[in-house]
Amino acid sequence: MKKTTAKIKEDLARLQEQLRQAETRDAERIGRIALKAGLGEIVVDDSQLQAAFEELADRFRSASQEPQQSGWSRQGAGAQNKARGGDPEAKDTQLHGAFPAQSPDIED
Repeated sequence: MKKTTAKIKEDLARLQEQLRQAETRDAERIGRIALKAGLGEIVVDDSQLQAAFEELADRFRSASQEPQQSGWSRQGAGAQNKARGGDPEAKDTQLHGAFPAQSPDIED
């Protein structure tokens, strides 16, 4: 049985609404996490922030493709530093350079 044009348009509208809702949920989740991490307090250009998020996404994609070599999903930064032979109490500063201090109250 062939679908009518009206039925296809109805299905498309329903799917577009589902996509919009899913994107809203994702954006809210990521926004909450970013705020908890302190990103709301950083003065940074949107393009720089987007570039940093893209680097982070690439980092997670790489980790998911090579689960044996990366501990992102199971270890915190301290465990990762320790596994690399570093100080487990040290901060992971890999993305630090992506957010240059642009406000006098932000220090390195």
